Parts: sequence; C-alpha cells; structure tokens
Amino acid sequence: MTAAQQPEGALVVDTQRDRLGYVMGHEGPYVQLRPVTGGCEWDADPDRVRRATDGERQKAIRERTRALNSASSGGIL
Repeated sequence: MTAAQQPEGALVVDTQRDRLGYVMGHEGPYVQLRPVTGGCEWDADPDRVRRATDGERQKAIRERTRALNSASSGGIL
C-alpha cells in the first residue's frame, strides 16, 4: 500500500519528522496527519509516510491514554 492510499484514521509514522499521527485526509500533494495526543494537523509528504509498527501502535495507545488522563485530572501529569 502506498502512502497516498493510507486510509483516513490509519496510524502512520511521518519519517521526515519522526512523529506518529492519524491520517485525517489528503489535501493536494500532502497527507494530513494529527498527533496521537490531539492538536494541530500537519502536512506530510506521502513518500515519507508509512504504517506504524505494532510497537509504535502500543506507544500511541500509551501516549493517548496519558493525554486523556491528564485532561481529565485538570492537566496534572
């Protein structure tokens, strides 16, 4: 599967920035990604995007859980 075919919602790695993100869409020549902890989307080069490995998926779950727990406790980490 090429990067341009990554479906919306897929967890991927932007290898140029070494960041995990969820595919939010495709705009022009770019893949739009959102950080696993939420926040602003960024544009990534589709040739520099790949599917996350199982280990990276586990890391994303931990990061997302930590962010949600922090938000629910008033932002205390």
